[in-house]
Amino acid sequence: MAEKKIINTVYKISDKRGNGLLRREVWVDGKGQVTRDNLAYINHNLYQRDNGRVLGYDNAHGIHHRHRMGIVEPVIFTSFEDIETRFQQDWQALREQK
Repeated sequence: MAEKKIINTVYKISDKRGNGLLRREVWVDGKGQVTRDNLAYINHNLYQRDNGRVLGYDNAHGIHHRHRMGIVEPVIFTSFEDIETRFQQDWQALREQK
């Protein structure tokens, strides 16, 4: 069965709240299981490389990993919900640093 993209959202963060974009993409298989994901905070003012991706989690190339200011490191995958929680915690920590 083919994958289906079920979530494709981009949220613009106001300049007052720090600027940038939050992107969320999720694909599922025929059974509704998440097969691919891409969560990203994009802000070209903070980081110009990697298409402006300041922070991101995805499983492209068959491995779950995190991007942070150009550094890519593998992450242990337990569930998509866990990845979403990690992304949210990392993004909140970035916001608090400002």
